[in-house]
Amino acid sequence: MSRRPHIIVSLGDPCGIGPELLLGSLPALQPWTDVTVVGCKAGVDLLEGQPGAPVAWRWLEPHPAPSGALPCQSHRLQVLAPGEAPRVLGEALWLDPTPEIGIDQLQLGQGSAASGRATVEAIRVAALMTMGGTADALVTLPMAKAAAHLAGYDLPGHTEFLRDLSGSVHTRMAFVSPQLNVVLHTVHQSLRSVVESITADGVAETLIFATDQFIRLTGKADLRVALCALNPHAGEQGAFGGEEALLEEALRQAEAAFLSFTSDPAPPGSEEGALSRATGSRHQNPAGQRGLEVLSTRGPSDTHSAPLFFGPLPSDSVFQRASKGEFDLVVALYHDQGLIPVKLLEPTRAVNLTLGLPFIRTSPDHGTAFDKAGRWIADSRNFLEAAALAVRLAGRRDLDLLPSSGA
Repeated sequence: MSRRPHIIVSLGDPCGIGPELLLGSLPALQPWTDVTVVGCKAGVDLLEGQPGAPVAWRWLEPHPAPSGALPCQSHRLQVLAPGEAPRVLGEALWLDPTPEIGIDQLQLGQGSAASGRATVEAIRVAALMTMGGTADALVTLPMAKAAAHLAGYDLPGHTEFLRDLSGSVHTRMAFVSPQLNVVLHTVHQSLRSVVESITADGVAETLIFATDQFIRLTGKADLRVALCALNPHAGEQGAFGGEEALLEEALRQAEAAFLSFTSDPAPPGSEEGALSRATGSRHQNPAGQRGLEVLSTRGPSDTHSAPLFFGPLPSDSVFQRASKGEFDLVVALYHDQGLIPVKLLEPTRAVNLTLGLPFIRTSPDHGTAFDKAGRWIADSRNFLEAAALAVRLAGRRDLDLLPSSGA
């Protein structure tokens, strides 16, 4: 990207830790990106007089909103070094789509219908502006789903709301970190419904979509993709459940999706048949554990690289193996199966990345932390990681990371 990048940050719940994360992080963001914040101004005003603030701030108004912005009250926020002679450390344009919500309707550390409405409307405006080309990427601070429900919004979370708002056909929740990359097959639904809804076609769709997206993100065509089993010990050959048979079929479908027709097909009756790789060599899953055999493209005469699929593998060991470099990507079947290891291994560096939207969206991998709000003890590293990933991806838009309908 030749010009300076521009990100939009949606504030999240104004009664949570979002406002103080934003205020404390803005000086670090200032050197490498322009920032527009969309959210309830009263969320910052709630912090006035709270002890322990590492920065000071002031509002400059009125300030004209940028062209293409939706109707909002516009301000300019400056973050200052504390002291008698304040020095400007960073600043951002601030757009408030719900200016009628003041501090009298909010309580620090407690979600409500008012904070829920402020949160969702900020997400809506921020997403529409990003889709319209006002900014290069969207970073979302945490929302409280219960507060959104109190406000009358029937939404499970950011991922589903942004999918429906953008009209995206396929989206998946991914978590990107130095040690571990994980994509979730299902997100915000009960464990019972996960088991009841698993199909080979559905899991295959997630495997194919996630693999294609990560090939674009990393530029690595021969990704090693592991699929989690559903049952203990990967079902122990049917002793603990039969769902693994569906998962094996899903892996075969995913493998087939990346096969290539060759101009010199294998002889009739050979194992590979007409649908073969350039080398047709077979590789077992690493460490000899039970898993699907895959066709590899590795060999001295190979000219076509393709991903390798492994699984279904027991989820009590696959994440440790991935963290040690054995796999590039793990596909988990449900929320906690993928998120427990991510939050255990990468509590500050894992970034939530939504795959399949027509714009770049990242988010820190934590919640509103109402119990910490206003105490200035929340760790901002995860938010900074999310902003940094958004800026890096914004600089790679020419690599076809987004659907063709993107702005």
